Amino acid sequence: MQVRQQLAASRRWVIKIGSALLTDNGRGVDHQAILNWAAQIAALCSGGAEVLLVSSGAVAAGMDRLGWRRRPESIHRLQAAAAVGQSHLVQLYEQAFGRFERSTAQILLDHDDLSNRTRYLNARSTLRTLLSLGVVPVINENDTVVTDEIRFGDNDTLAALVANLVEADALLILTDAEGLFSRDPRDDPSAELIPEGSAADPALMAVAGGSRSGLGRGGMATKVRAAQLAARSGACTVIAGGAGAEVITRICAGEPLGTLLLPEADPLTARKRWLAGQLQVRGQLLLDAGAEAALRVGGRSLLPVGVSAVEGRFQRGDLVACCSADGSEIARGLVNYDSSETARIMGQPSERFAELLGYRDDDELIHRDNLILL
Repeated sequence: MQVRQQLAASRRWVIKIGSALLTDNGRGVDHQAILNWAAQIAALCSGGAEVLLVSSGAVAAGMDRLGWRRRPESIHRLQAAAAVGQSHLVQLYEQAFGRFERSTAQILLDHDDLSNRTRYLNARSTLRTLLSLGVVPVINENDTVVTDEIRFGDNDTLAALVANLVEADALLILTDAEGLFSRDPRDDPSAELIPEGSAADPALMAVAGGSRSGLGRGGMATKVRAAQLAARSGACTVIAGGAGAEVITRICAGEPLGTLLLPEADPLTARKRWLAGQLQVRGQLLLDAGAEAALRVGGRSLLPVGVSAVEGRFQRGDLVACCSADGSEIARGLVNYDSSETARIMGQPSERFAELLGYRDDDELIHRDNLILL
């Protein structure tokens, strides 16, 4: 109960609503449910909370408006359904939140927006600005243009990555199940709700099942994985049924509904763990002994003066490997200059950046907040 009370102190929430809830299990968009959720979120915002809404349902809503009973397999038909459904959903959200004098903003993301550092920072700045203005961002995957190679796979994953992006305190995943159970309650009526656990507990994946609605791409397993992703930035996750009365406000007030999954690492450690494991290395920097010692012992940022060689082609914001003189990788980080610029300023003090590049931006090649030792 004490942890739930701490949860109630969360200021920034990411709330994800699944397709089955939004479309009343495929029987058309549930207008009353959207209005109810909007009322609860508006109340939270009026109480000082910041809320980002990740909404599934574009494809399902489009299927309903097009009269399709089964989710298509063709990517182009899925994109067409998303295009039809997304405009409908946005209109409904705008109307619903408007009744409570709260503005919304449509945000469509794909994986490149969060893996490319420049677009990542732009997306984060936009979302933070919207929150500061009291606007509720309504976020969805950009299904109208996304391809299988760059898609998130499900909006549970998207919601978790948004939680990482804005450093949210908590992620609330609303679904058509009451939470995570010890066994699938659809097959075993004696299954018990798991009230609380660690997001990192491998046993949770063993009891998570798949999606049977045919409307969304996720299932309980994707929600557990989402909790694991959210935990990397220190956010806790609640998985709960979204059809109950005032479910959002009750959970945000600390009422023990659904399943609460807790992070095990502090936010900074979790963020750096995510940095180390989630992005593709684009290049390599060879460091001299002084720079290696500054990183290993001093916990400092990497300055260009300590770089002796540059390998590969990378852009500003890409992930690069930092290697010792013998070639062994000692760290990874996000660079503030591209490969050609880095080659020009390596071995040089920051005072010469303007002379060598024509401008001077960051003094650090990799800031310590964007660097992880291996």
